[in-house]
Amino acid sequence: MEKIPMTVQGYSVLEQELKQRQQVERPRIIQAISEARSHGDLSENAEYHAAKEAQSLNEGRIAELEDKLSRAEVIDVTKLSGSTIMFGATVTLIDEDTEEQKVYQIVGESEADVKSGRVSITSPTARALIGKKVGDTVEVNTPGGGKSYEILKIAFG
Repeated sequence: MEKIPMTVQGYSVLEQELKQRQQVERPRIIQAISEARSHGDLSENAEYHAAKEAQSLNEGRIAELEDKLSRAEVIDVTKLSGSTIMFGATVTLIDEDTEEQKVYQIVGESEADVKSGRVSITSPTARALIGKKVGDTVEVNTPGGGKSYEILKIAFG
């Protein structure tokens, strides 16, 4: 069973979603099913079928969250340090073509959100950065083409 690296914050977000789905969504959907059932003929009852589909989707997501949480390897990035880039590092880069500065934190797959500067450990950008130091230049093959970055700063926490 493969461990899934994630930050403390990422683990907490998944835990909150699981709790919400189990304690709020599940009872709401069960109520909707029972209400739709009381309307009579189930074969032509769109509300019943919609509620059953919502139940299926919710239960699937609950199972997925439970799996991820059980395999989570929670890494407290505030306790990390060093001069090389690794999981949890917040990296400041400068695009060598546009001189644009970018800041990325390397996080687990389930907590990645490029718009907020959180890139997955499995992304091309993170894979290119792992093990590098300040002053290194990295070539990243992105779907939009090759990019060249210089590493300006590495921080943890």
